[in-house]
Amino acid sequence: MIEDLDPVIHAPKRLAAMAVLASASTVTFTFLRDHLDISDSDLSKQMATLEKAGYVDIFKSGRGRGATTTFKITGTGRKAYARHRAALAAILAEPGDD
Repeated sequence: MIEDLDPVIHAPKRLAAMAVLASASTVTFTFLRDHLDISDSDLSKQMATLEKAGYVDIFKSGRGRGATTTFKITGTGRKAYARHRAALAAILAEPGDD
């Protein structure tokens, strides 16, 4: 079970981002930043790490003030998040909760 914890997803901000992305088709940068209550630069750093792992796709449209960045969880990311979540649930289960 511990071996199923994903070190990329385990960081609290990335885990929270993956939870949001797993329940939505796409999420805007602004929504995710406000939901996680973190700075622009911190969100960019966290999402770059998830993108590098192949867990999210990042889409940019427009230029300047009208530019929009959106995120979408990938199939690989969805499987990794499900595996990580199951490992956490198994670790946190009360004895006898089978």
